[in-house]
Amino acid sequence: MKQLSRTRTGLILSFLVIVWGVNWPLSKMALNFAPPILFAGIRTVLGGLILLIFAVPRYKQLRFKETWHLYLISALLNIIVFYGFQTVGLGYMPAGLFSAIVFIEPVLLGIFSWIWLGEAMYGLKIIGLILGFAGVAIISAGGFTGDISVIGIFLALGSAIGWGLGTVFVKKTGSRVDSIWMVTLQLIIGGIFLLCVGSSVESWSNIVWKIPFISNLLFISIFVIAFGWLAFFTLVGSGEASKVGSYTFLIPLIAIICSSFLLHESITFKLLIGLLFIVISIGFVNIKVKSKSVKTQIDL
Repeated sequence: MKQLSRTRTGLILSFLVIVWGVNWPLSKMALNFAPPILFAGIRTVLGGLILLIFAVPRYKQLRFKETWHLYLISALLNIIVFYGFQTVGLGYMPAGLFSAIVFIEPVLLGIFSWIWLGEAMYGLKIIGLILGFAGVAIISAGGFTGDISVIGIFLALGSAIGWGLGTVFVKKTGSRVDSIWMVTLQLIIGGIFLLCVGSSVESWSNIVWKIPFISNLLFISIFVIAFGWLAFFTLVGSGEASKVGSYTFLIPLIAIICSSFLLHESITFKLLIGLLFIVISIGFVNIKVKSKSVKTQIDL
């Protein structure tokens, strides 16, 4: 995939951070109208069907017989584990807090990219990853005192691991599959699986099809799921996965601010300190050190 210009990268990143940040309180609000697994399945299938409009004209690049297993693995990691754990987990703790823990993912992504993609690992990057991990640890420390749901913490961490592994997998297999087909099919396959599981353990009659839920569902399906994932993998495919991942540390900041307004969730001192660590870590992960040179530059 060709490199994106700095301006285009900045615009796509801004869009991604905003819509994925707003997603957390909106998803929490949607759980007042629908059971979690069915909601996760509906929104991902809808997102996949929307992208199918853009994928079908590229049908010659599908090559499903040779690549079906790649779509299946991506759906398992990026949709079934990530969205399944995420949507259920939101029922155990505040949306802003839950999102902050999930966003240990860029730390995991930096490690996974070093192991499986051969991306550079140097001193400042290591410090940045450690600071990011420390920030999430500070935020989730309440789980040890009983102030925060331990189940919620484990679901958030499981969601982060699935997303991190899924991102590396998509980056590693990017030359073998069409990017639009990859996003489209992972959403449809993963969404159908979640709908099957949801149908067996939850009831469709518990979904309240009111205007607030329908508008919420459509916004999430179109902007967060369909175009959000497309934007994310466009960025990952055009640059270092760990650096793109590090900018997603900004998403919980948006999520926490929006959750405080929309859901009246409290912003604690621990949360602010943890976020400060996380924001500083973004800078460290994105400082590119030139060998035998004192100069450094910040890259997107």
